[in-house]
Amino acid sequence: MEWLKTLLKNAGVEESKIDGIVTDFNKEVPKHLIPKDKYNELSEKTKKLEGDITQRDKQIEDLGKMAGASEDLKKQIQQLQDENKTAKEKYEAELKDLTLTNAIKSALAGKVHDESLVAGLFDRARLVIDGDKVVGLDDQLKTLQESKAFLFKSEEGQGQGQQAGFRIGGDGQGSGQGGSADPFVAALGLKK
Repeated sequence: MEWLKTLLKNAGVEESKIDGIVTDFNKEVPKHLIPKDKYNELSEKTKKLEGDITQRDKQIEDLGKMAGASEDLKKQIQQLQDENKTAKEKYEAELKDLTLTNAIKSALAGKVHDESLVAGLFDRARLVIDGDKVVGLDDQLKTLQESKAFLFKSEEGQGQGQQAGFRIGGDGQGSGQGGSADPFVAALGLKK
């Protein structure tokens, strides 16, 4: 939500109030808007279903033309039923993959350095779609955060301008104060 914070800051809202506004915004938005991943999922479903309907209409038309040959018609019907069953299974697999991809990307949004890389680490076979929820996603995310923490953005230290460490002319503590005339002696904590 950095974009919202930037907009509010540019609009002249005090920084002390921005976090509260963003929190309220995050609570209210899901009540009034459909998330982008859900919209994309529904859009893909619609396109797929429209294509399937067109294909099935053509198949029925072809069957009507062949109605004269009873034995050929039975074979054609069986073949089309088999093809439709295969197409349905393929569609369901694609829909499951799309749903899992959207759920994973949504769970990772803003938390990792490279969403595609981390998304590939999830074991999709262990994820189960239960209505609008993906069971097992939170557990795998938690495990990845613990075992591969370097892939995730740090929540600590964000917003801090300076960190302790080596600074030219500094004392290594991030205080910005100059060291002694001999940096080696200062690093060892010795006095001249």
